Amino acid sequence: MASQIKVNEIIKQSGSSITIGESGDTINLAGSAYAVAANTPAFGASQSGTQTLSTGSWSKVTLDTENWDTDSAFDNSTNYRFTVPSGEGGKYLFNYGGYCVSMTTNGYFQLNLYKNGSELRASAHRSYMSSTASASMNITASICVSLAAADYIEFYVIQGNTDGGGGNRTLGDSNYKAFLTGMKVIGA
Repeated sequence: MASQIKVNEIIKQSGSSITIGESGDTINLAGSAYAVAANTPAFGASQSGTQTLSTGSWSKVTLDTENWDTDSAFDNSTNYRFTVPSGEGGKYLFNYGGYCVSMTTNGYFQLNLYKNGSELRASAHRSYMSSTASASMNITASICVSLAAADYIEFYVIQGNTDGGGGNRTLGDSNYKAFLTGMKVIGA
């Protein structure tokens, strides 16, 4: 008959490590021969179509397609946001990108993530159009940010023209869609 030890906490007596078993032993954790840490929660979301962007104002990107969502933490129907599940606070890595079609001379296009409704300044990425008109602009970016349970992340874009001109533009086309992916970083 196998022996069991039931405790609430194991603390090292000295040194900097705790040894379980001996070389060659198989250690079962949670009923498995091994346990692998996973970078979850994780999700990937994108647009299913295009989106009209007004000049000079931030627009939330309508990420209405879930490519994957390990914890059902991304809302792709109403708020288009990722919300950190209970007990899953920590560092998260986000990758995001957008494609603005038919920019004008002196036009700009900027991406930014928002945390709990406020801009994450460290995540702002802006590009400017030179003298070439009617070109499209693609930007991708990443950021690692600390989040607590119930914090939420949203993806916004802005486009405009530095000389006051411009007009509405389109986010995405048949080949390039805006996207946002994220995952918890294990061990960070």
